[in-house]
Amino acid sequence: MPSHSPTPAGGPRDAADTTAGPAGPSPHDPSAGPRAAHARPAGPVPTSAPPPERADPIDPNPSPALRVAAPAADTPSDGPAPGGPRGYRAVFAVREFRAVFAAHLLSLLGVVVSELALTVLVYDLTGSPLLSALTFALGFLPYLVGGTLFAGVADRYPARRVLVTCDLICAGCVAVMVLPGTPVGGLLALRCLVASVSPVFTGTRMAALTDILGEGDLYVLGRSLLRIVSQSALLTGFGVGGVLLAALSARGAITITVGTFLCSAVLLRFGTRDRPARTGGDRGATLLKESLAGARIVLADRRIRALMLLFWVPALFVVAPEALAAPYADEIGLGPAALGLLMCAMPVGHIAAELYAGAVLTPRMRSRIVLPVAAAGLLPLALYGFRPGLPLTLAALALAGVGAAYIIGLDQWFVDALPEELRGRAMTLLTAGLMTVQGIGMALAGLAAEFVPVHLVVAGAGAIGTVCTLLLVREVGATAPAGGPLTEVRDGADQHVTSG
Repeated sequence: MPSHSPTPAGGPRDAADTTAGPAGPSPHDPSAGPRAAHARPAGPVPTSAPPPERADPIDPNPSPALRVAAPAADTPSDGPAPGGPRGYRAVFAVREFRAVFAAHLLSLLGVVVSELALTVLVYDLTGSPLLSALTFALGFLPYLVGGTLFAGVADRYPARRVLVTCDLICAGCVAVMVLPGTPVGGLLALRCLVASVSPVFTGTRMAALTDILGEGDLYVLGRSLLRIVSQSALLTGFGVGGVLLAALSARGAITITVGTFLCSAVLLRFGTRDRPARTGGDRGATLLKESLAGARIVLADRRIRALMLLFWVPALFVVAPEALAAPYADEIGLGPAALGLLMCAMPVGHIAAELYAGAVLTPRMRSRIVLPVAAAGLLPLALYGFRPGLPLTLAALALAGVGAAYIIGLDQWFVDALPEELRGRAMTLLTAGLMTVQGIGMALAGLAAEFVPVHLVVAGAGAIGTVCTLLLVREVGATAPAGGPLTEVRDGADQHVTSG
């Protein structure tokens, strides 16, 4: 399980793609438990649903009973049409998703380049390694603040407006960074502002995917694709940034980010439909009050809380080998080339597992593997305790990356456990928490390595993380609807094997 975002700081992107970036009822068979309190009277049930890209705007408060009977005509299709493309091809067949995917790709490119270039720029201006490192680390800190205090934006305003506005804010911040007169303090403040916007953007986009792709397998595969892109950025993004910095100045490289954010805004504005806000919000309440109230409601629900922690807790521990890659390479006598391999091994395992789970496994099988894979995902890190050489270390990291396969099934459980009117806030909180725990995990790993040999720190992270995850697995199982999580798959969803 690699860290759930390749770029801990920067503009709007997936974390967490999920998100980050770690189980619930099917929209065709929603759990009566977590959603009963949010049920509303069902309306008439049409007999068929149009393809996702031609669906009318989704009802912001759909009836669970309506979804049990049949997909409504005003909601996106929950799966590929009979005889049509399946798996990842079915997701790309949705026009709006293609626009979201392209915007995500551009945003990620800009973020990775700007992170590298801004770190270089601060070092050039100050000559301080501490301030240069702080520039990178500052991307973590505002996530919790932005994701908690501004989460209400995701449900209170139309998703397209929120997404475009976030992109424009980020483009404006980066444009000011490029100005020669901007002091170092201003650069750091702008960095914090961009990072504060990121969880709102990511949470809103996660919730908007349910409008575009429905709440079923297309949504799960769409989220999977965004995560694959995020992990791939680890393998290519910094290489691209290095090439640009060889050809351009640091400010010149940062300027590219302005264009990527603006292109993302244009794609989202003209490539997605304008849907109403999920809730009108309590106009008598402040945004802060509404955001905090939503967080309290989400975290008070035992089922949702357990699922959210299953995203967060493995991510807290799995970042240890990434945070300590350089000191571990030095400890066992490896050179710079081997360090690059250590940094790439876990993302490669993650991407391979995600592609396999999305393209080969049925929804029912993805549901079956969530708890066992989550429980065992951190165990490969225990191999560090023996100080293995490079081949075995790479194998352990790749296997830890494969452990991220549980997330694709957990995505479905999580979205089905959420009431519609809280979905944007819950997903924003999920993103913010995911990035925050990764930052905490890196800091704790570094602190522990001051007193304990690096290989024992990583092995300890694997062992302690496994124990904590096992406790969470038990809690998730205890909160599953009657019949258990394996019943939480769509009608007929396991009758075919999807193909990418």
